Amino acid sequence: MTLYSAVITLILIMDPFGNIPIFLSELDGIPSVRRRIIIIRESIFAFIILTFFLFFGRIILNGLHVSQPALSVSGGIILFLIAIKMIFPGKIGSTNGSKEKAEEGIDKTADEEPMFVPLAVPMLAGPSAIAFVILSSGQYPGHRLSLLAALAIASGVCTCILLLSEAIRKLLGNQAIRAIERLMGMILTTMSIQMLLTGLTDFFNL
Repeated sequence: MTLYSAVITLILIMDPFGNIPIFLSELDGIPSVRRRIIIIRESIFAFIILTFFLFFGRIILNGLHVSQPALSVSGGIILFLIAIKMIFPGKIGSTNGSKEKAEEGIDKTADEEPMFVPLAVPMLAGPSAIAFVILSSGQYPGHRLSLLAALAIASGVCTCILLLSEAIRKLLGNQAIRAIERLMGMILTTMSIQMLLTGLTDFFNL
């Protein structure tokens, strides 16, 4: 896996455009300067979590006797489900229902300040992102520094998009943001199928 492909995959998985409504809702009523600080802080939390699993996730799975093909297949399934939710928002699962509520400003108190949950986890460092970094570190153990660089770049891109979330929503509108998320979901679908096929190929070649 190249640095470029790792960065693109991580950005698609972390889904910054799909997270814009939730971030705006959770940070509603908070001054703009403090809002930017919170976004940067939560992004750093997510980066630390993903970095931990990048270097130690494989050790944890080895202790649980999870094989590489099993991890690849499960990671592909998780990514596929995430991609389907991105393509068909509000119809499958509860995550997108939360996004719809976020767009409507439901269940948000102005004096609340989110800490760690739900912005860092699971919106940025969710199960699919964790599975991807663990899988990548297992497949390319000699390229962990490159994967760390890819993670840093992807986290930086997502942070910049979220810092500009208010301007992006005003410029594009919710419909355009949904369209971008669906396009990202379609690209992620092909990546998830490739991951699934790689896992099945490795399994049958054992």
